[in-house]
Amino acid sequence: MRPDVHHFEDDGAIPNSPLPVLVYAGALERDAGARAYEDLFAEHGWLGAWRDGIFPFHHFHSTAHEVLGIAAGSAEVMLGGADGHRFELRAGDVVVLPAGTGHCNLGSSDDLLVVGAYPDGMDRDLRRGDPAEHDEVVANIARVPLPDQDPVQGENGGLVEVWR
Repeated sequence: MRPDVHHFEDDGAIPNSPLPVLVYAGALERDAGARAYEDLFAEHGWLGAWRDGIFPFHHFHSTAHEVLGIAAGSAEVMLGGADGHRFELRAGDVVVLPAGTGHCNLGSSDDLLVVGAYPDGMDRDLRRGDPAEHDEVVANIARVPLPDQDPVQGENGGLVEVWR
């Protein structure tokens, strides 16, 4: 399974990343459940898993890459900041966000459940695109190491092929 690859430019507020976003549509069965995502991500070194939704405001993490697995429900998510691209995500989908990539929940089903995780359990910050912080967050993003494995396919996955 090859992921869809999407590039987003720095808009002056949301820095995004030179690395592309990877979208795995239907990576898992729609009814796989949250535990299946947690196990899959952990198997490939993506740790610190959480279960929740996606914030309804544009934000990004400058200190960590993030994987989001849609364990239940659906959501319309804007990636790349206010001038980015809308994605319809459904149970079974997985999105890999390089550090700096803006994301925002524009609307979701009542049963939305997202499982998130980070390479080696990296600590993450929460940034909202303050232009006064732009240079600082760009420097942070440049220091985030590349993960050893793709959270879905491991050592031979799309992340390893596309991000290196």
